Amino acid sequence: MFSVDINPILFKIGFLEIRYYGLVYVLGVLLTYYYLKRKKVLGENELDRLMLYLTAGMFIGARLFGIISQGFFILFKDPLEFFRIWNGGMSFFGGFLGGLIGSYIVLKKKIFYIGDFVVVPVSFALILGRLTNFVNQELVGRITDVSWCINFSTASGCRHPYQLYAAFSHLLIFLFLLFMSKRNYRRGEIFWGFVAGYGLMRFATDFFRENPVILGLTGWQWASILFFIIGIYYLRKIRGNLSDLQAR
Repeated sequence: MFSVDINPILFKIGFLEIRYYGLVYVLGVLLTYYYLKRKKVLGENELDRLMLYLTAGMFIGARLFGIISQGFFILFKDPLEFFRIWNGGMSFFGGFLGGLIGSYIVLKKKIFYIGDFVVVPVSFALILGRLTNFVNQELVGRITDVSWCINFSTASGCRHPYQLYAAFSHLLIFLFLLFMSKRNYRRGEIFWGFVAGYGLMRFATDFFRENPVILGLTGWQWASILFFIIGIYYLRKIRGNLSDLQAR
């Protein structure tokens, strides 16, 4: 049994608070930009435009889905809550959809080719994101009596450290994508591998998460099943097309 008491504020500059949560999102964007620039898959102007639309779409989608999952009435009480990302409430599925829409506006038919590169740094950023969930003591796990259970100040009872389970699952996804990116692969294979892998891992780890259940599964587990099915479908489709093989 352990207890968590970590200050979510990294440091202060006057009235400005620098929090781990916001810092991780900025770091994720910078890592993605650096990775794409190093791979030289886009011209500088197109890369800048992509990062603008990708970041905006990801933020809007993640925040909107996150707030809806908590109760849309929050925005009616305090519309500015939409911008307070340091309070948590960012949804991966919403961020993924929003980022996909933003990327499509810029890339059109190149979206899955570039997506092969984008998901590598994104999967690493997800690791850091789950660790900040732990620091913020949000997205807590279910009550348990295992020896490594955590006492969170935000919830009663000793609970599974779901955030750490999720971070480890993202680490496995990142290492797999990194391995794939250094081999010959077909266009879109890494992107859809990420979609399928995330769906599988999220489905498994959410059994330990404290969330409302619908027909025996959490809402995000149902979404994960859809992610996994779509990812596997396109992976099978891609592997049947030998003309898209590319080396990196």
